[in-house]
Amino acid sequence: MTDPLIALRSRVEAAVCAAFGDEAAGTDPALHRSQHADYQADVALALARKLKKNPREVATAITAKLPADDVVARAEVSGPGFINLTLSNDYLDVMLERMASDVRLGVPQPTPRTVVIDYSAPNVAKQMHVGHLRSTIIGDALARVLELLGHTVIRQNHIGDWGTPFGMLIEQLLDEQASGREASVRELAAFYKSARAKFDGDTTFAERARRRVVLLQGGDAETLALWHRLVTISMEHFSDLYRRLGVTLRPEHVAGESTYNDDLPGLVDDLLERGLAKESEGAICIFLPGFTGREGELVPLIVRKHDGGYGYATTDLAALRRRVQRLGASRIIYVVGAPQAQHLSMVFAAARAAGWAGPEVRLEHVAFGAILGADKKMLKSRAGEALGLGALLDEAVERATKIVGEKATDLDPAAKARVAEAVGIGAVKYADLANDRIKDYVFEWSRMLAFDGNTAPYLMYAHARIRSILRKGGIASDEVSSLPRVQTPEERTLALALLPFGSTIERTADTLQPHRLCGYLYDVATAFTGFYEKCPVLKAEGRTRDARLALSLLAARVLARGLDALGIAAPEQM
Repeated sequence: MTDPLIALRSRVEAAVCAAFGDEAAGTDPALHRSQHADYQADVALALARKLKKNPREVATAITAKLPADDVVARAEVSGPGFINLTLSNDYLDVMLERMASDVRLGVPQPTPRTVVIDYSAPNVAKQMHVGHLRSTIIGDALARVLELLGHTVIRQNHIGDWGTPFGMLIEQLLDEQASGREASVRELAAFYKSARAKFDGDTTFAERARRRVVLLQGGDAETLALWHRLVTISMEHFSDLYRRLGVTLRPEHVAGESTYNDDLPGLVDDLLERGLAKESEGAICIFLPGFTGREGELVPLIVRKHDGGYGYATTDLAALRRRVQRLGASRIIYVVGAPQAQHLSMVFAAARAAGWAGPEVRLEHVAFGAILGADKKMLKSRAGEALGLGALLDEAVERATKIVGEKATDLDPAAKARVAEAVGIGAVKYADLANDRIKDYVFEWSRMLAFDGNTAPYLMYAHARIRSILRKGGIASDEVSSLPRVQTPEERTLALALLPFGSTIERTADTLQPHRLCGYLYDVATAFTGFYEKCPVLKAEGRTRDARLALSLLAARVLARGLDALGIAAPEQM
């Protein structure tokens, strides 16, 4: 690990104990970057309150136990009790050399785990819309980050492919086939609307649909073949959008509701035998302590309805059990909207109570907020309906094409098209990932497609500019021929921005917050801009030129690797 914070933390913690004994052990060093030094430790402020001493006196005592060494060149007390820490140039050079020489760029390799991540989850025979965007791209970014650390990641696309609506949809498919309009099934939004309208307005059709559900659940061969047809058509639609988004979900990752259909009766029997489930008003329910309604009554988790059918809770429990017992997961991540928080908490608690997920299995809900329009309401199409994801991506690329056409005048038409596709799609993804996922955010084209600020185009342009410098400097590959060195303040700033890459990846995987990685990459791009403006690279001479080219190469590698971990392309030219 090349992050200086790790070395600094241990030194500050040791100095605190040396100055104030064991009672001060465990006090957070409160380290962060500073404009007045490389880092600042605010530990004295909190410790002073605990010890009832003057913060500056506490800081002075700690600093006295922080002698200069191979890491810390200087420690000074500032203001009311801040400790400013300056790293030695030799230490920075060693850390940069270690990072530049490492194909993993300082990313650690913890003990590998099997991680199941459940994300995207569209519904069969419905078009994917903007509401599926966040789950899809947040989930895919987390899967990539976890794989970068060396974990075995099993993707699960829990599509909605079973249940009562399929009687209606299959009958609509039969009607369209009979009239020779089967091709229109590919227009999923219109197909579903037609089926729903006919179900609601035609009693004969509705009765046919109900009978078809019984045939489907009973395993009728003809009905299952029609159902498979709907699933296949839908997967073609989903896969096309995944490809455009640069998402790593494939058809083999699909594990829809139907996957667990045969497991449900036995699962309910198991819960009854364990005494966890009981009959209530004709349904079979689990009542878990801690989950209460407004009047203080226990809220039921219904695992079998009064009519004998099964709902989402039963399927989710079956999926969780299979992921632990058959897939061997020790960490299961659900990338699902915030409104599902209580449902998933109850499913997790039930699985724990049943012994299907022991304490060694980490169960996590990656909640996220909504995408809002300029009116601060849910983003919709101009017609007031859910905005189709394909239409959104088309508009992104169309807008990016105009911008790239104006800026990249030296690229040929084919290259411009590739860059526009990367910029448009990348802008949409990055604007989402750069926000704290738990919060709602406003979808704003002008901001996300800007070539300045914390945006994908800004990071892409920074990477492309570095690659242009490297090509002019005779560096055509990522092989390290010279080592980066720190001499000027701008080189130092860039080095300090680069070195935490590994710990940032690790922290992103632990917290499941992609915006941490986005913020890091923006810091790197900003630091490189400052470096490039103040430190001539190609016009420098001798070892200085070589060191600056090497530092530029390291920045390019980090930006490319970091963007790839987010699922965003890093063009070589723009």
